[in-house]
Amino acid sequence: MKKEGPMEMNRAEIIAWLLEGDPAIQYQTRRDLLHEDSAVLSDLKNRIAEAGWGRAFLKRQQPDGHWGRAFYQPKWTSSHYTLVDLRNLCIPATPEIKKALALILATSIGPDGGINPSKDIEQSDVCINGMFLNYGCYFGTDEEKLRSVVDFIVSQQLADGGFNCRLNRSGARHSSMHSTISVLEGIREYIAAGYAFRAEELKRIEGEAQEFLLRHRLFKSDHTGAVIHPIFLKLVYPPRWRYDILRALDYFQSVGYPYDERLQDALDILKEKRLSDGRWKTQAHHPGEVHFQMEQAGKPSRWNTLRCLRVLEYYDRDA
Repeated sequence: MKKEGPMEMNRAEIIAWLLEGDPAIQYQTRRDLLHEDSAVLSDLKNRIAEAGWGRAFLKRQQPDGHWGRAFYQPKWTSSHYTLVDLRNLCIPATPEIKKALALILATSIGPDGGINPSKDIEQSDVCINGMFLNYGCYFGTDEEKLRSVVDFIVSQQLADGGFNCRLNRSGARHSSMHSTISVLEGIREYIAAGYAFRAEELKRIEGEAQEFLLRHRLFKSDHTGAVIHPIFLKLVYPPRWRYDILRALDYFQSVGYPYDERLQDALDILKEKRLSDGRWKTQAHHPGEVHFQMEQAGKPSRWNTLRCLRVLEYYDRDA
């Protein structure tokens, strides 16, 4: 007799399962899938800092204001990657977070104006700076303190519209999907926060960088149509600095980008990866030291289910 698989959950059942998760998952589910008003959700957003993953991250801060061993070491328990995680939780800007940001801005500005944790490499890394702009803007850093970071990012755009962290080190000529998505997420937060410095230039750069990803249909060579790298098709959370199609699609829906036929191949892959019960799993974790695992690889994932649903529901509606 054929063994039956798990029964498919309907949308209401999946929403109920998401709402059993961490306060960060509850908040984003209510905001993005149930479309509840932000004023109604303010108490729930505050809870992200008081319980669950958010509180667990905050408790691991060192007395000096850093996590791990300062700004960038080790991966993934450094201040930098902890702040990326905290931003993705949608946690409010707590005193712990403000202390860490002030420390980074006071100690990690490189000669070229970018955020640079290295004592030996003079050139800042545009991928790091894109991620910094993302959480720095989200947590309300003063515009004046972001100006040199913006100047550095603008200086690093390649002719094809995207970014590559090797441009200012070894003269890269073709953009990287990894660097480009990190910069796009940073520009998104900068514009959303209403900063004015070089904002019009950043909006132009944003459009050109979006076009770079779309020209590659999010994961394919624009010359041969072959998959650029199989890791782009794996649904991994947290993504860290690495690119994948879900991170890209979630970015596009987050900025309200209208349906484009060049998104369809990636959307189809998301649908193919859906489990028989209607959820999605975390396929892997990027190796490295962590504070704790939010979810177990190979199991149904609230993070990926939430992200896939908000992508597919947005583009199904828009299409």
